Amino acid sequence: MNTLRDFNSFTSSLPEQGSLMPVLFMGHGSPMNGIETNEFTQNWRQLAQTIPTPSAVLVISAHWLSKGTRVTAMDFPKTIHDFGGFPPELFAVQYPAPGSPQLAQETARIIQSIHVEEDHDWGLDHGAWSVVKQMYPAANIPVLQLSIDYTQPPQYHYELARELTALRRKGVLIMGSGNMVHNLRMVAWEMMEGGGYDWALEMNERFKDCIQRGDHASLIHYELLGSDARLAIPTPEHYLPLLYTLGLQQPGEAVNLFNDKAIGGSLTMTSVKIG
Repeated sequence: MNTLRDFNSFTSSLPEQGSLMPVLFMGHGSPMNGIETNEFTQNWRQLAQTIPTPSAVLVISAHWLSKGTRVTAMDFPKTIHDFGGFPPELFAVQYPAPGSPQLAQETARIIQSIHVEEDHDWGLDHGAWSVVKQMYPAANIPVLQLSIDYTQPPQYHYELARELTALRRKGVLIMGSGNMVHNLRMVAWEMMEGGGYDWALEMNERFKDCIQRGDHASLIHYELLGSDARLAIPTPEHYLPLLYTLGLQQPGEAVNLFNDKAIGGSLTMTSVKIG
């Protein structure tokens, strides 16, 4: 597949497969993970080698919030450097993966509960490219993003995700990208190599327990989990991608956790593979 026409033809007529593509929630952490080799990025690369090669990747990133739900629909999404204070080499990164207007149309079509608008302006933010670049460095797999409607409650996002199941049958890798515990205001820079506050570690354990037991209701209504949950999720944008991943879990599907580590005191990189 060397031309844009090849990509568009490929993704517009994706056949259904006999099994479901896995679903991921990736703790993406610092934008520097897009160019560094460390324990987290090495696990991302290894993961890409152990799952089927996707027909496309659809990312729900913590860094694309919108009023209403949108899906990128351009031929070649731009690389967005949505951060500050990092070295020049990070701003120089380009991830030239193609998009797929046809798959964007299909995504919008299969979501019946709301109108999904096709977007031609956004691109790939660091919540998407910092992870996908490490997994698929050749940039030869179409990558799209689905935005997070910031006006809607957690239940909305969980239920919306369930409508995307058909894409799993077509080999699309759906990836939520955020962090389960994410409180930048309380980061301890001296702990960036590893370590978490007691409340962060406790909440991470509670989140993992709910995930492994399939207790999605508690995760949707996380505000009922107490004051530590409010510290772990002071704002919901990095947490909501997890609900998209969980919403796609089918009965009996295996759950595996990886990159299960706290950094900076108030962040966790804990990630989830379903299927």
